[in-house]
Amino acid sequence: MTNWINIAQAAKEWVLEAGQRIRDSLNEELLIETKSDANDLVTNIDKDTEKFFIEKIKQYNLEFKIMGEEGFGDRIVSLDGVIWILDPIDGTMNFVHQKRNFAISLAVYENGEGRLGIIYDVMADDFYHVIPGSGAFLNDIRLNTLKDVTLEKAIIGLNATWITPNKRIDYQILSPLVKTVRGTRSYGAAAIELAYVATGRLDGYITMRLNPWDYAAGKLLIEEVGGKTSNLKGEPLSLLNPSSLLVGGPTVYDEIRENYLKDYQGK
Repeated sequence: MTNWINIAQAAKEWVLEAGQRIRDSLNEELLIETKSDANDLVTNIDKDTEKFFIEKIKQYNLEFKIMGEEGFGDRIVSLDGVIWILDPIDGTMNFVHQKRNFAISLAVYENGEGRLGIIYDVMADDFYHVIPGSGAFLNDIRLNTLKDVTLEKAIIGLNATWITPNKRIDYQILSPLVKTVRGTRSYGAAAIELAYVATGRLDGYITMRLNPWDYAAGKLLIEEVGGKTSNLKGEPLSLLNPSSLLVGGPTVYDEIRENYLKDYQGK
């Protein structure tokens, strides 16, 4: 039988060690490459951090499978078994340009069921963690159940690049929503924005496209404190393929789904 308490402790130690390694690298010259486009960055530190986790996880148990953003893990085609889902640096552009507002995101699923989620805001030294059914925490402080907030009083996480006329369906959905809410914020790191929803710093978060390693841990944090998660059509999030994303406290989530996304036909 898998001992999740021991795995959680080992994972915490690895994440904190990886965070220190990243902080130690800040004065080094970065090797920066692009991936899907000129704004999709990856550095040697992203790659080195993913390799660090893979080595630690495989040493712990060779049967564990790993899905990592930088592609050094396993080829995952099903959710069978124990799968670690990793983003070594979520918010690489922030890492490169700001040296802050980036996070390590690590989640563990067993046969599709969440067992462990960790988001570590490296520069703030904020360690968000959850074992589903046992509470969600920021460092050693247990997170409260999310408060009920109406959309008019909500602050939601939203990247302004989605609200452009050339992206017609996004513009038609999101422009009216922005006019309704109290305010919007964008931090440039999905994992941090999801952690902020779990803590109540944001009341919701919406985006048109993310990968499983961006939201696998944040999903577990938000659900543990009573929030809702899905794609924009209200379907469960995929852990195998990219997805749109809507998360929030129950009222904010329901109001966005019913009033703005009821007829959404995207992914």
